[in-house]
Amino acid sequence: MAIPFSLQELPGEQVKVRVLKTKKQFGYAKLQEIVKASPDRIAAPCPIYDQCGGCQLQHMDYTAQLAWKRQLVVDNLTRIGKLNVSGEAWRDRSRALEEGQENANAVASFAQEADTLQQGIRVPATLGMSDPWRYRNKAQVPIGEMEGGLVGGFYARGSHRIIDMEACLIQHESNDEVVARVKDIGRSLGISAYDELTGKGLLRHVVVKVAFHTGEMMVVLVTNGDKIPQLDTWIKEIRAQLPSVVSICQNVNTKETNVIFGDITRVLWGREVIYDYIGDVKFAISARSFYQVNPAQTEVLYGKTVEYAGLSGQETVIDAYCGIGTISLFLAQHAKHVYGVEIVPEAIEDARANAQLNDMNNVEFEVGASEVVIPRWKQQGIEADVIVVDPPRKGCDPQLLETILEMKPERVVYVSCNPSTLARDLRVLEDGGYRTVEVQPVDMFPHTVHVESVAVLYRIELV
Repeated sequence: MAIPFSLQELPGEQVKVRVLKTKKQFGYAKLQEIVKASPDRIAAPCPIYDQCGGCQLQHMDYTAQLAWKRQLVVDNLTRIGKLNVSGEAWRDRSRALEEGQENANAVASFAQEADTLQQGIRVPATLGMSDPWRYRNKAQVPIGEMEGGLVGGFYARGSHRIIDMEACLIQHESNDEVVARVKDIGRSLGISAYDELTGKGLLRHVVVKVAFHTGEMMVVLVTNGDKIPQLDTWIKEIRAQLPSVVSICQNVNTKETNVIFGDITRVLWGREVIYDYIGDVKFAISARSFYQVNPAQTEVLYGKTVEYAGLSGQETVIDAYCGIGTISLFLAQHAKHVYGVEIVPEAIEDARANAQLNDMNNVEFEVGASEVVIPRWKQQGIEADVIVVDPPRKGCDPQLLETILEMKPERVVYVSCNPSTLARDLRVLEDGGYRTVEVQPVDMFPHTVHVESVAVLYRIELV
């Protein structure tokens, strides 16, 4: 029997719904009436929350959101991974850290204390934000056209209909200001918007990036063609009205697709990059660079990753799916040597530049698929004490998991953006001789259904 659900009702509520679609195990439904409301239900602060698809949980109290996300992780571990989860809070580790033990000793301590499979995986409370608003450093705003000219905001739930907005409560205020000003300038210059149905029109998206620590900003105009009418005037107005903008770029995307970026990016004015910090590490961010959108929680996530790695300064670490080197450079501050691998060539160029920017000489990066490069490293005699993986939503490639089991690192640290593939991959690693000690949920995206997690596994003979 399929169980219908929608994102509008909260756990424990009694509701009436209209079933839209059913599948074998579940279905989709639309909320019709709340018969008995949850005490966790609140009025969403955003005036267009019911229309916009950007957030899904603003109607849930934030404390309840954190509990819901923890339970989402637990449910996936038990249902998909068939893993045993402990119901006890992890007080021992906190006490050890409070007493000033080194990270390596603390991690070893809690691993030794979890010396029975029956005890189960510890899943602490989700690490949330003290102020879960205005946290995003990047806005990707689709542009449309109405009678008054350009509009831009976000897509309505389940559609490509653009909801015009002047403010988004999860975006940094500077992003809102830049988008509003760019739209106004475009209207005054008579710039046309791209139409998905006809393939005509110029401006597809406005992408804005802000560096939280330096205040520098970048504007990327994604266009359906090379030429921008009255370009000099547009650049002049952006510079005059938005002094924080240090980089104006154009990305050309002429394909009939809903993918935001095309293959060609050029600098129209200013620098190719903006600079920001995560902790003490400086990063150069280009128009196409992947960079975590919540810098405050990124520092929490990476700090937990370093803690779980338990580094003393003598270890060799492999960072699979390393991107622009964010985790690698965090690890390199505490390890003897770090090897990073990433399939996107531009990301590796950024990673090498970021290592040079921070004068880090104990980290190497290579372009390629992790499941291809890491086995080659193994054949070359490279051995890892710790392997860190941060895969995309689809999880780790099976060949990579097999290589990890063959290399037998003391610890595996798994950073995940998808609890279902995390659970699947942890099951494979556990079947291959590892013990998952803890999975820590981190709320990188408040008011959405997404949750990041970081897990630490030990080889069973070391536990």
